[in-house]
Amino acid sequence: MHATEREKLILQALSGNGFVSYRDLEASLDASPATIRRDLGRMEDEGLIRRVHGGAMALEDGADASPSPLSLQGTPFAKSIALNLAAKRAIGKAAAQLCAPGEGVIIDGGSTTYQMCEHLADRHLQVLSNSLHIINALLPQEGTTLLVPSGTIFREQNIILAPSGEHSMPNFHAAKLFIGAAAVSARGVFQADAVLVASQRRLLECADEVVLLVDSSKFTTSSGAIVCGLDRIDVVVTDPGLTDEARAMLEKHCGRVLVAV
Repeated sequence: MHATEREKLILQALSGNGFVSYRDLEASLDASPATIRRDLGRMEDEGLIRRVHGGAMALEDGADASPSPLSLQGTPFAKSIALNLAAKRAIGKAAAQLCAPGEGVIIDGGSTTYQMCEHLADRHLQVLSNSLHIINALLPQEGTTLLVPSGTIFREQNIILAPSGEHSMPNFHAAKLFIGAAAVSARGVFQADAVLVASQRRLLECADEVVLLVDSSKFTTSSGAIVCGLDRIDVVVTDPGLTDEARAMLEKHCGRVLVAV
């Protein structure tokens, strides 16, 4: 059983009296006790449930961690796109060169991943993206096939997201996933909003190789929720402002580091 299916069943079990025991989950889910505990830990990190002794509880009334459909935590796209723009353009161009002609890729919404778009026209890619900015940028490319997930449109980021546990992805598996981050540290890749975390975790399950696009300013903080550990990242594309300490950290945990100039 897929992780998103288990999350949906756990939330359904909680919708009754607001509590479900580990024993009940072990009886109803096709998963080991260790897997169930990992699921509950992940869902608690995403603000979907609260773990208690013997099981899990639904969030109290008024404590729903899902943000307003009009906004997400973090910097709005219109402001983010202007920050460190020269570095982001170089990173986007270098990341686009990692795409092999004709392959399927996922490009997660973000102001750095957006910079890939103008460099993809001649590659005849199949692109799945949750970003309306990215879709609009790729629409004029007649050789690029476009797919989008279902979900709610968050206007400030112009991104399509669905709650954790809700199946919203087309039946699509990609050779590469391109993602950004709010921050990066030795602990992993961070995002500011629980809905973004849940979305990126689902995308990680749909790709063979993960490419992280981050400018060097993202290594100065480590706040938010962890999307994944650095060992899940195959390639990091960043800029020459990367410190020696940050580079050593990445080279220790990730597949390779590309510095875009």
